[in-house]
Amino acid sequence: MYHSVTPYERDPHQVTVHPERLDAQFTWLRRGGLVGVGVGTLLAARRRGAARGLVGLTFDDGYRDFADTVVPILHRHGFGATVYVLPGLFGGHNHWDPDGERKDLMTADEVAAVAGEGVEIGAHGMTHVPLDAPIAEADLVREVGESRQALEDVVRQPVTGFCYPYGAHDERAVAAVRAAGYGHACATGRPPAPGDLALPRTYVGDRDGAVRLAAKWARHTAAERREGGGTRLPRREPPLSGAGRARD
Repeated sequence: MYHSVTPYERDPHQVTVHPERLDAQFTWLRRGGLVGVGVGTLLAARRRGAARGLVGLTFDDGYRDFADTVVPILHRHGFGATVYVLPGLFGGHNHWDPDGERKDLMTADEVAAVAGEGVEIGAHGMTHVPLDAPIAEADLVREVGESRQALEDVVRQPVTGFCYPYGAHDERAVAAVRAAGYGHACATGRPPAPGDLALPRTYVGDRDGAVRLAAKWARHTAAERREGGGTRLPRREPPLSGAGRARD
């Protein structure tokens, strides 16, 4: 689970990864025989029993640096990903993070262009508000349902994935996601009732070099196996190279 990918000076909530670090992390995956894909692709492969070696890559919020920086890195490694965007804030900024640096969000045209590059587009609500109680029913329906329709109007293709802002969800939010017709929804960490509408994810940050990635990968894989899914851990953990290794 990623957010912004850009050089930075201040990041109090540790949601930003330097581009060199992202490139090194992707190199680590490739050297372990793993391929990054979008969540929809991963789930479809799981249903076919063909998910071995695949890792779901997600980027929340739809920052402009996704189009400018992440997409070229994805292409360089032959990876796919899902980016979860906020159609109510196209061309805006991360107002929900007053302590962090101002970061621009993609415009509608930029989201359409990213979709044209083969990136899976998912909804992250309209305006990045938590969807657990006490949000009003009308607001919940708008954040979940209208965000899907707004994105489909932009990308001209089905939008089947959702991501709960802050990972906040309850039974009512899950029901709203199901009613809106989504095929999957991402939470954060390991939710109490994981499933296709509350998918667990592992946070990856700028401090995560080879050793930390290996530990996170092992914990996530072990939990997935306990819950009946997951991708087999590579036989060995490849080292990061270049700038990534130097920063470990």
